[in-house]
Amino acid sequence: MISYYIYENGRMTETDTMSDGCWISVVSPTPQEIKLLIEDMGLDSGFVRSALDEEESSRIEREDDQTLIIIDTPVPSTDADDSKMFYTMPIGIIITDKNVITVSLQEAQIISEAVKGTIRNLRPEFKTRFVLQLLLRIAALFLYYLKQIDKISSLAEHQLHNAMKNELLMQLLALEKSLVYFSTSLKANEATIEKIFRGRVIKLYDEDQDLLEDVLIEMKQAIEMASIYSGVLSSMTDGFSSVISNNLNIVMWRLTTVTILMEIPNIIFAFYGINTVDLPLPYTWFSIALAVVTTAIAAVILIKWKKK
Repeated sequence: MISYYIYENGRMTETDTMSDGCWISVVSPTPQEIKLLIEDMGLDSGFVRSALDEEESSRIEREDDQTLIIIDTPVPSTDADDSKMFYTMPIGIIITDKNVITVSLQEAQIISEAVKGTIRNLRPEFKTRFVLQLLLRIAALFLYYLKQIDKISSLAEHQLHNAMKNELLMQLLALEKSLVYFSTSLKANEATIEKIFRGRVIKLYDEDQDLLEDVLIEMKQAIEMASIYSGVLSSMTDGFSSVISNNLNIVMWRLTTVTILMEIPNIIFAFYGINTVDLPLPYTWFSIALAVVTTAIAAVILIKWKKK
């Protein structure tokens, strides 16, 4: 789908036709729309295909009068066992002499926020500032989802003590995988932004320098947070596995104790039930009393042994 937006009356407004200074949003384009982008709009075919490659890493490239910036953005998801996880998706930003075009395989949160006006003063006619504002918001999204990962892991930690199932362990493993995705994408994003910071690829204005510095600071902060959370989560996962194993051992010990205690009356009743000769007091009341007393003594011994 191809949509056109202009900044009008203080907000982003969708229009029916392309004009100079408008923002062109391309989401999950059809083959016909890809052909329109390349042939009618004159976009570089390699740029368009790179932007639609889900395996493409963050980078910046210039060809003639067009510049391609591929940036990774975070995406929340739920895997097959209902564990909350996060991954990253590349978004291509193509800058031409007249327009800014964003190209993505699917609707991303950054695109939705830009359309809804969540990002303030987002004006596509100022192409450099428009791109930097998108990059700053993407960095903020990384920080937001990193905090979500921290909250989910903290909640799992509170449920850790009595856990015997694998659900929480699978959740922690999903979060650990998410942090690997985030760390890899953030480092690639940082390299791209530093290349922009040097000012050799896209034209930078004096008033945009502070904004670009903010983007770089946010990315570095997100990288540091991802590194810290990854170390904490790795330690928590190891400890969590040990707790589950220990809790399982306790349950098995209890079941074994119950099995032993239940077996004592069976042995006593078996001896008295097969008419074994020379048994003391071959009366029903005595066998029952003997079974009860012996089971009680065995229970006391097992409990005291466990406490040691």
